[in-house]
Amino acid sequence: MIRHPSFLLLALMALICSGQGQAEQRASVLVIESYHASYQWDADYRRGINDILGDSAELHFFQMDTKRLPTSEHPLRADLAWQAYRDTQPDLVILGDDNALKHLGRRLADTDTPVIYLGVNNNPRNYFSKIPRNITGVLERPLLNRSIIYMREVMEGTLNKVLILFDDGTTAQALLEEQFQGKQQRTVGPVDVHIRLIGNIDDWREAVVSAEALEYDAIVVGLYHTLTEKNGAHVPAQEVITWSSSHTKVPLFAFWEFAVGHDMAIGGLVLDGYTQGKVAATIAADVLAGAPLPRLPQSSDEGQFVFSQTQLDKWGITLPAGFSEISTLLP
Repeated sequence: MIRHPSFLLLALMALICSGQGQAEQRASVLVIESYHASYQWDADYRRGINDILGDSAELHFFQMDTKRLPTSEHPLRADLAWQAYRDTQPDLVILGDDNALKHLGRRLADTDTPVIYLGVNNNPRNYFSKIPRNITGVLERPLLNRSIIYMREVMEGTLNKVLILFDDGTTAQALLEEQFQGKQQRTVGPVDVHIRLIGNIDDWREAVVSAEALEYDAIVVGLYHTLTEKNGAHVPAQEVITWSSSHTKVPLFAFWEFAVGHDMAIGGLVLDGYTQGKVAATIAADVLAGAPLPRLPQSSDEGQFVFSQTQLDKWGITLPAGFSEISTLLP
């Protein structure tokens, strides 16, 4: 049968329109990041989100940059993020970390848009007058107690007193309140644990170099991304961790994978952003497919052992039997 050219043209146009219709049916997801794309935590959870939603949803990103910007500018960044929401009109929002939930949670609670948060350390209830029906997510809980017990095992029982260092950003303050009940000293098994929240880089450096004299057997670095000079200028995070690694006189461990490396921390039982992103995106995929929003928040995982071989060698540490089989060894 011979088809008239006009018929073939109409059929081709119909096929194109059908393809456009399918493309238009892709869900729109707005990811509002508390921090910035070059921050390793953000890069990792973005990768996790993309691995789950990249083929099925149109992803949009807005970065609040609250690690590097002073707190006085955070409300403005929140207003710009809100405008991005209004411009995008997404089918679902993912909020990365506490500052995004803190500054945008109540506004989004007044919408019908489903919202999934990730990387939240504070109790989410603290950000709302009542629990929103359209918001749930993934909690981030550094494994402080278990990390210290395993550190003592790695150090063959020589860990009796440890210093935990954090910056004084939102996440660190939430952790101090949630996991230390606001106290800066506690005992974990036989280990005397001290935690310090520091805002100024000079104070941080003093804490690092004086740890041995104060009889600490090790330091654990938490977050160090909001430290500033005396003039208020932000200190690059990579500069902080490499300086700390090269100047400490006691072994330097970590709670997050982004701090582990040949010129950084030894490692430990750490959390990673990739897992947080995958768990949050999996919830989002289910919701976009029609599943109800889970009422209770989830936790991402139980952490993983990650160590730098260079740093282990530097400190003369050999992983005890059993650790090598369950650990990831970086250079």
